[in-house]
Amino acid sequence: MNPMFDLNDRIAIVTGGNGGIGLGMARGLAMAGATVVVAGRNREKNAAAVSDLHSHRTTAIALEADVTQPEDCHAMVATTLERFGSLDILINNAGTNIRKAPQDYTLEEWNTVMDTNLTSAFVCCQAAYPAFCKGGGGKIVNIGSMTSIFGAAFAGPYGASKGGIVQLSKALASAWAKDNIQVNAVLPGWIDTDLTRRAREEVEGLHDRVLARTPAGRWGEPNDLAGIAVFLASHASDFVTGAAIPVDGGYSAQA
Repeated sequence: MNPMFDLNDRIAIVTGGNGGIGLGMARGLAMAGATVVVAGRNREKNAAAVSDLHSHRTTAIALEADVTQPEDCHAMVATTLERFGSLDILINNAGTNIRKAPQDYTLEEWNTVMDTNLTSAFVCCQAAYPAFCKGGGGKIVNIGSMTSIFGAAFAGPYGASKGGIVQLSKALASAWAKDNIQVNAVLPGWIDTDLTRRAREEVEGLHDRVLARTPAGRWGEPNDLAGIAVFLASHASDFVTGAAIPVDGGYSAQA
């Protein structure tokens, strides 16, 4: 393996790493040699994800954690340090969406989306910061969305949270560069996951519109995110920070 991309002896936490994009990224880290801690709420999905990662001959464990609860975020980091002694990589992937016209959201629904997608990432970054400093640096990858760039009439809170992810990543990148911590955002396009399958059921014509706009001519797969995860978690990206990188088959390149 090219040493620039070698993640042997690196410890990574992936929130929401038990399925979809999170699991695709976790697989990439595992194949590059990282020890992976999957953090998720669903015990059965966590166990299945760990089994999947073990097939790549890496060390992987699962932690039950609800990242909307600050104490769970801090406990997740503390347990990782207890088990493995260090933390090198944090991927903030946990997310949710509620699709409605803007006027129909309740404040509770707004808060649910914002707490899950944005506030949790901030709290997890804060929890990881001392460990990164102690280890001499670290890598943070925050998962945004195409709705960080484009408006979606049926996803106001989601778009606001994902736009916030980009600005949070830039702020942390600026503040923590002195600590050798690189912080970047990944903006997935339309990826075939449980979340987007529900979107296709709820938004008429979405499937065909996505295919028509995507030069690659297909929906993405979770494993399409594996490479960017390895790049942003490895020494290959040591001078990349504060970036927001689309992984979308060219969707955002279209007028």
